[in-house]
Amino acid sequence: MRRLITAAPLFCALTGAIFAQTAAPPAAQEAAEPAVAAKNDYGDGANWLCRPGRQDACAVDLSTTVISAGGELTHENWAADPNAPIDCFYVYPTISNDPGGNSDMIPGPEEKAVVRTQFARFASKCRPYAPMYRQVTITALRAALIGAPIPVDRALAYNDVLDAWNYYLEHDNKGRGVVLIGHSQGALVLSQLIKNEIDGKPIESRIISAMLLGMNLPVPKGKDVGGAFQHIPLCRAATQIGCVIAYVTFRATAPPPANTHFGKVPGENIIAACTNPAALGGGSGELRAYLGTRGGFLVSAEAAPPQWVTPAKPIDTPFVSLPGLLTAECVSNDSGSYLAVSVHGDPASPRVSDITGDLVVGGQILRDWGLHLIDVQVAIGNLIEIVGQESKAFTSTPAKK
Repeated sequence: MRRLITAAPLFCALTGAIFAQTAAPPAAQEAAEPAVAAKNDYGDGANWLCRPGRQDACAVDLSTTVISAGGELTHENWAADPNAPIDCFYVYPTISNDPGGNSDMIPGPEEKAVVRTQFARFASKCRPYAPMYRQVTITALRAALIGAPIPVDRALAYNDVLDAWNYYLEHDNKGRGVVLIGHSQGALVLSQLIKNEIDGKPIESRIISAMLLGMNLPVPKGKDVGGAFQHIPLCRAATQIGCVIAYVTFRATAPPPANTHFGKVPGENIIAACTNPAALGGGSGELRAYLGTRGGFLVSAEAAPPQWVTPAKPIDTPFVSLPGLLTAECVSNDSGSYLAVSVHGDPASPRVSDITGDLVVGGQILRDWGLHLIDVQVAIGNLIEIVGQESKAFTSTPAKK
């Protein structure tokens, strides 16, 4: 699994060749174009990782051990809400280790693991929908990076998600409000879907919010709308609906370097959007992270788990929460526009004083990736709380019912 740590976020370095409206690099153009793939049948439940009321990738144990600054451990239960009044539609990031350029439609342990870490917890506020899609694989990205590209169908991932979205609208939505959630490749696919199918169209009235995490979403400097979308603004309050939450994360002590992959977009007076889920109105706020007890979801099962308290105590839940350890604030300067995460660890405390989440290759931290691996986990508690408040605002507005 260490190869996942070193390769999973590499998708973003190649987005120009895969999703942007630019020509592919010559090497990629030389790779044979794949045959047109048959459409998926999203009426087949096997093509969904999550749907409401099933025992599937979202029906998992999400119990948490809360570790106070003094080292005390308490248990936090979690439960889905089968009567949630709104829906969530999730597109997962680059995670497939399938051998081809595009993944197959058979859920592997990696797809199930990322759903557990990034999405299943939202089912406490919304009905969960998470389609499988034939994404660009880690295998393809690794091949491109070494100059030996393999065939990739660059439209297949988007078209699958579009088909799943259209199936959901026709058969499942029934006029309900919906939150769109995506990370990395998933966020990029959703941003394209919003641009093509939602922005300025009647269906926009059903979009409660879009959470496009771990991608550089362009927006005019000093404005909340424009750039990627012409009618959908950035969210500036938890009760605001029809808006976008977007950010990329870096440690406050390690801002984006000159060669950063995140936090900068081309164009004069255009910046990468940053909305702080811990303080949408601006300023700093406490992050409510839910971290894997053994580390991030990309950490090898053979690796020694973090020692969350000293002396070590047994933790039998899959997740831990560390109240008071993390805060965040949006920063925009010459380094870029990003969510700066501050760690308030006390080395004298029995609780761990730092978090993992940096991309490490050969023992070296790659500063240009920031905390991309945990963009979602580091603020998922805040995001879920926002969905809850947005849901109340949406369902209490007569025009939205």
